[in-house]
Amino acid sequence: MSDDHTHVQEFFGARAADWDSRFPDDGPAYAAAVAELGLREGDRVLDAGCGTGRALPPLRAAVGRSGVVLGADLTPAMLQAAVRAGRDREGQLLLADVAALPLRPESLDAVFGAGLIAHLPRPEANLRELARVVRPGGTLALFHPIGRAALAARQGRQITPDDLRAEPNLRPLLAGSGWRMTSYADEDTRFLALAVRED
Repeated sequence: MSDDHTHVQEFFGARAADWDSRFPDDGPAYAAAVAELGLREGDRVLDAGCGTGRALPPLRAAVGRSGVVLGADLTPAMLQAAVRAGRDREGQLLLADVAALPLRPESLDAVFGAGLIAHLPRPEANLRELARVVRPGGTLALFHPIGRAALAARQGRQITPDDLRAEPNLRPLLAGSGWRMTSYADEDTRFLALAVRED
């Protein structure tokens, strides 16, 4: 396991037990972001870096019982918290690295990634792996329940020009990874970038 993986597992493993109680009001923001993915009944969707699975209920509601919902995370403690919260009933949980997903090429219609991009050790390669498992024309949502400035303030830091989530950085990063950005919002109440998998 790489140092990046160890760091991610240690960071989230130490916070898994009380993660949901630290952010109890994020549910509506997750549901609104999922709605913008444009999922249909029967679609196949992955929550990449699913954590405690907060996106799984709205994803399941969007694709219905005939759809497929997967939640992949690198941190066992986060997946255990998802099970304790009963979210494993909404989708299949996978202990997996988004850099090497155990999924067939073009097997999904969409990927949802909440808070994901800041934790990708090799963003271009990792986003390319997400593109590999999504059909051409499928969608990607990169989401955070608060915007970049609000998140930086919460963490006691300043936004820097090299922030991957800044539109001038994210647009070419996605383009180089097989995605075309279709919309971008960075507000106090949310961050949401939507992209389409190129042919």
